[in-house]
Amino acid sequence: MGVRSLALTARLKVAVTALVVVAVLLLASGGADAQTRPTIAVVLSNTPMADLASPQPRDRYARAFLEGMRKLGWVDGQNMAIIWMSAEGHPDRYDAVAQDLVTRNVDLIVASGAIGLTMLEVTSVIPIVMISGGSDPGWGVQSLARPGGNLTGLTTAVDPVKFAEKQLQLLKETVPKISRVAYLSDSGTAAAPEAAARTLKVALVPVAVDGPGGLPKALDAIARQKVDAIFVAYGGFFWAQRSTIIDFAARHRLPAMYPFDVFARDGGLMSYGVDFVDLFKRSATYVDKILKGAKPGDLPLEQPVKYQLFINLKTAKALGLTIPKTILLRADQTIQ
Repeated sequence: MGVRSLALTARLKVAVTALVVVAVLLLASGGADAQTRPTIAVVLSNTPMADLASPQPRDRYARAFLEGMRKLGWVDGQNMAIIWMSAEGHPDRYDAVAQDLVTRNVDLIVASGAIGLTMLEVTSVIPIVMISGGSDPGWGVQSLARPGGNLTGLTTAVDPVKFAEKQLQLLKETVPKISRVAYLSDSGTAAAPEAAARTLKVALVPVAVDGPGGLPKALDAIARQKVDAIFVAYGGFFWAQRSTIIDFAARHRLPAMYPFDVFARDGGLMSYGVDFVDLFKRSATYVDKILKGAKPGDLPLEQPVKYQLFINLKTAKALGLTIPKTILLRADQTIQ
């Protein structure tokens, strides 16, 4: 072999060796990134798992969370990993979902709805960002300003009576002729807007739902009461049962006020309540701060800042109702 051939062979060996070194370094770097990339479990109470398929979930609240994270520089599959979990509207699954979670190596939990309390029971170490719920002792917080422990987030805790009064006023303004309204609640009548009902000259007919299986019995009771409208109280239980309630109201041609926008989107006449899309976007700020070293117990719990009125015009037409202009002008969204 000539001198030129030997020199060429030597240069090729050096180049191949350099390429191998670069490849090894890249693989090592990728492995390190995978090991240090935080894993976030997003745990929901009612959302079907089919609506949570990543990276483009159909669920609007999951999309809002991802949007909030992207604005802060976090992208699922790149510099973070998300595990979606849900009880799919079955409270009896909360414990199983929670037990499944503790077997996974997650760095942070985002929990929405009643299932968040179960998450608190299974870990006092993993940071938890709660969305919804209340700030009562069930959360185990020291105060809104400094919750302490491994918990922070956004609470929907408001004065329940004042909130219900606003809903009843909107219902009465939308359908002025109503005089007997069924007050459907899963927690008794503690938050019933009785004073507002007297002022509006509306008779409230309390109908309590006795546990997860008590809704059919409660709806039968409403059918026997000869009411001319339904007021569904705030409660996560009703979120998962909304199709049954909406169908009942449609069959009996009863206008109804609901606490969550999904009711109006799914065919209910109207809803007034907290803007949960906004809550999910804002929760990303907490996640970002904790991933960057903040302690959850030092981050103040935030209360709602946005409420929305939704009107379903298609349902109004089916009920033979003409929505007053005053309500249409105040509506955040009308659904055709």
